[in-house]
Amino acid sequence: MIMERMLQETTARYPENTSIIYEGQKISYDELNRYVEALAHYLEGLGIRKDDKVAVMLGNCPEFIISYFAALRLGAVAVTLSVMSTSYELGHLLENCEAKALITQDSFARRFHAVRETLPACRHLITTTGLNPGSHFHEIIQSGSVVADPPALRGDDPAVMIYTAGLTGKPLGAVLTYNNLATQAVLLRTIFNGTEDDRSLAVIPLYHSFGAACNMLSPLYAGASVVLLDRFTMEGIFTTIQKERVTYIAAVPRLYMGMLFHEKLKEFDLSSLRFAITGGSTMPPEMFTEFSEHIGIQVLEGYGLTETSPCCIFSLPGKQQKPGSIGTVLPGVEAKVLDDAGSEAALGVVGELVVRGNVVMQGYYRDEEATAQVIRDGWLHTGDLAYMDEDGYFFLVGVKKRMIITSGFNVYPKEVELILNMHPAVVESKVVGEKDLMRGEIVKALIVRKPGFDTDGKEIIQHCRIYLSAYKVPREVVFVANLDSTTSQQATEN
Repeated sequence: MIMERMLQETTARYPENTSIIYEGQKISYDELNRYVEALAHYLEGLGIRKDDKVAVMLGNCPEFIISYFAALRLGAVAVTLSVMSTSYELGHLLENCEAKALITQDSFARRFHAVRETLPACRHLITTTGLNPGSHFHEIIQSGSVVADPPALRGDDPAVMIYTAGLTGKPLGAVLTYNNLATQAVLLRTIFNGTEDDRSLAVIPLYHSFGAACNMLSPLYAGASVVLLDRFTMEGIFTTIQKERVTYIAAVPRLYMGMLFHEKLKEFDLSSLRFAITGGSTMPPEMFTEFSEHIGIQVLEGYGLTETSPCCIFSLPGKQQKPGSIGTVLPGVEAKVLDDAGSEAALGVVGELVVRGNVVMQGYYRDEEATAQVIRDGWLHTGDLAYMDEDGYFFLVGVKKRMIITSGFNVYPKEVELILNMHPAVVESKVVGEKDLMRGEIVKALIVRKPGFDTDGKEIIQHCRIYLSAYKVPREVVFVANLDSTTSQQATEN
């Protein structure tokens, strides 16, 4: 199944069904398909063709879904970028992916203008202020235009590119194919028992592979409704679930903890929920029991990476759940644990988790060396340490690679260290993760300061904010005599 054609097929089955609910506005499948077609026609007029890159930097709004599928309709590659990207990050990403166009919110356009002169290939900027009548984006999607000759597409053609930071600190664009996207849509709809009556609440960013798979691809394949929340409060989530009769939600553990501990939880009717999905970081075992007792639904934990498009291991509904386990492999996916010698580890023995199947990415864009490091003989080496029990359940115990997971976002220390070392007062730095109840981990920077400088932690943090997305910025800065001396007696905290 070609993922882009999926939307047309769903529209043919359920033209009047609601596809998107956003801030009180409802968009039918027929309307969504027409908007996608019109924007695709507009992009075609700009010279966008098959395999060209169209960058999409939008939050959870209808324009994201419209732009995503419009790029796919032309056979172009949708490059989904974090709205938290700074001008510095945006410039590097657009240059690396060779984007010919950027679609973003009007309020983000200044970030692009700050680096536009360094991006000769990115000739087109399309901004949106929402679907308000009179706006340029609204005029485009209401034109009624169609793509006269859509390209022939194959399952192994590139469809989407999502960036992840590599171990060296440089961004790597994971290229996902139409087969990857279709596999996610079909598998997740199957295990969720998804129907056209479902309403999925999207609080995880759709530019994140987990958000796109659970809250966009799967429900749109089923003919269900996607309820979009961009900015929200905990009460706002409760209100939306109650008002829109949401049937499932996908989120990171931090959000579920916030739900459980919220003083107004019992004031809302959440009975429409069938289940909840968690991923991005491991959820404490006791949380599953508390969520079931207080809200009355099962929490399904999933595991995956951007490179596995993303879901490859899942706790399946109706099956036994084991405390601390991330579940079993999804149908059509293979996974095993390798010991230090590269042989398959015995049951219960910790080693590196490797995955194979239609979920594995095509590779990293323009980086054969990095691709070869993680994909060997068809197996994706995740860099995560795990073991498998006698029933086929996997348990994560740590990471082989240097990585911090904060609120479900991956932070590679090397990327942050490169920015820290740009500051004139820094001799060298080391970034580590520190345990945190709500976020899982926080980013902490250990810094050797140059003699003669009195730079404090606030200045270092402000420096990082110029170059790094907010979740990558250290929350704590500790100055040390050297990086081998990091005890509390030797460190001065700022």
